[in-house]
Amino acid sequence: MIELGPLGLGTAPLAGLYEPVDEETAHAVVARAWELGVRYFDTAPYYGSGLAERRLGAALRDRPREEFVVSTKVGRLLGPGASDWHGAYFDFSYDGAVRSLEESLERLGLDRVDVALVHDPDDHYDEALAGAYRALTQLRDEGVVHAIGVGMNQTQMLCRFAREADPDCFLVAGRYTLLDRNADEVLLPLCEEKGIVVIAGGVFNSGVLAGGNTFDYENAPPDVVARVAVLRDTCVRFAVRLPAAAVQFPARHPAVASVLVGCRTPQEVEEDVRLFALDLPQELWEQLG
Repeated sequence: MIELGPLGLGTAPLAGLYEPVDEETAHAVVARAWELGVRYFDTAPYYGSGLAERRLGAALRDRPREEFVVSTKVGRLLGPGASDWHGAYFDFSYDGAVRSLEESLERLGLDRVDVALVHDPDDHYDEALAGAYRALTQLRDEGVVHAIGVGMNQTQMLCRFAREADPDCFLVAGRYTLLDRNADEVLLPLCEEKGIVVIAGGVFNSGVLAGGNTFDYENAPPDVVARVAVLRDTCVRFAVRLPAAAVQFPARHPAVASVLVGCRTPQEVEEDVRLFALDLPQELWEQLG
């Protein structure tokens, strides 16, 4: 498995997740992340119907290729005229995965990606394992990609892939956070046992752990808001902001190799990098469990 770096940049916000981001700002986000030492960038065709890949590729065009790592995904192809998060359709077939990766490389303007992930095969496990995952295995064997895996917002199916396939890595979104530790029950110990590298995404649970009001891409329900308030109060007792604990928490697990943050402005990049580097008291972690 290639070296990802402890902190990576997720590019869904650069394609207008929640609110629009203009071209200049998107490029500035990637540039600021680079200046601050970030070298791992995650994207997907689904993000803005190809917009995230195009913007990331343009922003990295003049960077030395050997100095950064890019992951993208297969399983959601873009139909004719797809735009603005609309027009993608599921295709977890072998040929669909090969085509998807070819189209991603064209949008990125790269001759290779480092990591390829099957994207959200929630209702398509059998097809994904026999089709898209088999294609990625072949591409890994041929050296077209360095590492392969699966990216999901759930843990049960990732456990199936861990037991029934040979993934290098998983992107676990929103299931190993201060608020939702579902992955710690079975998935993370299983990944440690099998040597599967874990990338933790969605560490703010769509924003509710960073001062927002969304949880899993929807308005946070009252019970989640109440639990966040308890976490925030605990942090306040140690003079720590909740987002600092939230961004650092996943990295404390030995199975987690990298934490992804999604930023829509250069200032957000600066803040996340700063929070990730803070030295937080051990007593706080003990209180947070």
